[in-house]
Amino acid sequence: MTLSIDLSDEELEKILLGDRGKDLLMEKVFNQILQAEMTEHLGADRYERSEDRSGHRNGSYERQLTTRVGQLTLEVPRCKDGSFSTKLFERYQRSEKALVLSLMEMVVQGVSTRRVKKITTELCGREFSKSTVSRLSKKLDEQVKAWNERPLDGEYPFLVLDAMHVKVRRQGGVRSTAVLLAVGINEEGKREILGLYTTLSETEEAWKSFLKKLSERGLTGVEHVTSDRDRGLKKAIRQKVPGAIWTPCHAHLRRNVLDDTPEQWRVAMKDLMDEVLQASSQTEAFRIFEEILEGDRQKMVTAAGEDGQTEEVDAYRKLREEAASALAILKENLEAATAVLALPGKYRRRLRTTNMIERLIEEVRRREKVIRIFPNIDSAWRLIGAVLAERHEEWSTSRKYLDMAEFQKWKDRASKPEPEPDESIERQPAMAT
Repeated sequence: MTLSIDLSDEELEKILLGDRGKDLLMEKVFNQILQAEMTEHLGADRYERSEDRSGHRNGSYERQLTTRVGQLTLEVPRCKDGSFSTKLFERYQRSEKALVLSLMEMVVQGVSTRRVKKITTELCGREFSKSTVSRLSKKLDEQVKAWNERPLDGEYPFLVLDAMHVKVRRQGGVRSTAVLLAVGINEEGKREILGLYTTLSETEEAWKSFLKKLSERGLTGVEHVTSDRDRGLKKAIRQKVPGAIWTPCHAHLRRNVLDDTPEQWRVAMKDLMDEVLQASSQTEAFRIFEEILEGDRQKMVTAAGEDGQTEEVDAYRKLREEAASALAILKENLEAATAVLALPGKYRRRLRTTNMIERLIEEVRRREKVIRIFPNIDSAWRLIGAVLAERHEEWSTSRKYLDMAEFQKWKDRASKPEPEPDESIERQPAMAT
């Protein structure tokens, strides 16, 4: 496709002297690119008589495109059979295309409302058929699949795993479907969304299959894994990522402990968990928790007594008396929860939770609210994959998430073998008492 940008003297003056010079210039260029794409698609220019013509124009519609110079308003041309699709939006609109396709599938399957049909008709500019949906889906599926199956190069010292659940129409009803997610931090300290895996339910076998696929794509060098406390996931990590340090998400653990704590003592429980989970080392964490359980560590607070008068009470003693089950949950998970303390201090805050995946899930939920119920499992995989692929591209071009220099020193120290005892030194007998 050859293109010459045509600007009148009046348009050029407006661009050069106006406040939106760059924006207007880009809009003008992009709009002419769109028209040139349509000409190439139809095989003929406007009003041109040609034997090669394969269709006819049918007006245009406005579309917003966000670029580095600002938000542009573009006039996207349409053709009568709806077959024109500009390449200009491909980089920016993958997730939006997936959203529209999900809505279109709902219409085609007859499970949508009139409002959804109206939205999709306006977005697409015309009525559409099953063949249109199939054609568009195939192209987008290829893009998402290529991203989700790309080779994983280099090592990923840190791995974060979590899952989300969406509603999907299958087997004659609406059923919950699990989407497994993985984020890695590579040797350079940059985050990568490694992939997703849709499965009927979140089971140990499903997690094993997902981790196996990641391994086959090149996942290696994992030193630390953060996830929730799901037993099946924990077993899958032990089997598929052997030797890695595993830390259950502190945010999930805190919520579980607080849910089992009487409301009036939840502030004290938060303070207790802060003391234990943010200790300088795992040994220190065990010591602090043991002191709290044995009553050797106090936390005096002002509270209302039985007679209604305020008094100073030991909050940790109250927790032992009234929140024993909550403390039992913390005790059961203490060893795993404090495993992250083996890492250098600067890495602990970001690796003690699955928050980075939680934020990704929130982005997906914003699109999911429009759908509510996915028409099929492929539609869910496509939309979530498109959203994740776009965010992955943003992460790959952004600054480092972690400085890995200190981690590398820690790893080098940990890999050195313990010195052998000097057998030439004669051992002295123990002194008698």
